[in-house]
Amino acid sequence: MMYPLVLDLAATGVPVAVTCRVLGFTKQGFYKWCAHPVSARDWDEAHLINAAYDVHTDDPEFGHRFIADELHAAGLQTSERRVWRLCSQQQLFSHTIKRARKHGKKPGPPVCDDLVERDFTAKAINELWLTDVTEHHTSEGKLYMCAVKDVFSNRIIGYAIDSRMKSRLAVAAIDDAVARRGGSGMIAGCVVHSDRGSQFRSRKFQQALRHYGLVGSMGRVGAAGDNAAMESFFAVLQKNVLDRGRWDTRARLRTAIVHWVERTYHRKRRQRRLGKLTPWQYGRKRAVRDRETLNLQRNRAMRIIDGESKPKAARFVKTKGSTKVFDESSYDKAVGLAGWKGYVTNIEAKVMTAREVVGSYH
Repeated sequence: MMYPLVLDLAATGVPVAVTCRVLGFTKQGFYKWCAHPVSARDWDEAHLINAAYDVHTDDPEFGHRFIADELHAAGLQTSERRVWRLCSQQQLFSHTIKRARKHGKKPGPPVCDDLVERDFTAKAINELWLTDVTEHHTSEGKLYMCAVKDVFSNRIIGYAIDSRMKSRLAVAAIDDAVARRGGSGMIAGCVVHSDRGSQFRSRKFQQALRHYGLVGSMGRVGAAGDNAAMESFFAVLQKNVLDRGRWDTRARLRTAIVHWVERTYHRKRRQRRLGKLTPWQYGRKRAVRDRETLNLQRNRAMRIIDGESKPKAARFVKTKGSTKVFDESSYDKAVGLAGWKGYVTNIEAKVMTAREVVGSYH
């Protein structure tokens, strides 16, 4: 825009009409610009850029897509392409580094069939878990991490970090996941899908799966797509944490990994597959809905017990002799499962596979 030049020349005594005629535009346009030097669009974009800077400063690994999601969550309505254009102009890029992949030894034959076949979907928690191992260099040597992800909410439900990549690393991750999900009684029949790494083919890992009632599944050799949903998590971890700089000690890298998983990935990183919610928000939203359903079912049961409603089949009502009483243990168990299932329902109190549980939903 040449209007500021006209203003500068006018201050030195050059007539506005002469400058406009030489530069090829009208005096009316110049005076209109003087009345409103900044357009409403420029003000809007300046506001968006300022908000984008705040988001990027808080989490430098966020690219334009995640910045756009955060702006929408803050009430700023704009298109993703507009955010991309403004971020490109302001050099707001995700702080990541691409590293060449190293290919190790070829794994041996699988001990489990591929039960997933690249269908990374689930209708409830504890129906399909994915697991894998990643590694990274520090000045003290390598650090290994094995993580377990629940496909239903994309949440990392268990992980283990160690300086050696042994079968105990994978077993510790499974132990952590089972403990967080309420014990083996809650996860029996869940499919655990992995690649054909030696840790997952080991006798200790397979024994752990059988002990908890889990069902093993393995992809094909050399086919990263067979565990793509887990590979994508480690790719994000690699870009946002591991490759952000040099790590002096294993302890420092371990702290950074745990901090990113628990703070950023679970609570701040929105995912399109979850309706632009974080894994924590997604689970909390379902829990609120499930608790509302449970309260309605509890009130209905109490009305039947008190004789205010006609006696008929209802959840949390059990008969002792000729009287009806409230089933406190079943209710407490249902409250503990709120947000974990696709929908709160009546399920028989016995060990069932994940597919049988899904089939029992209303």
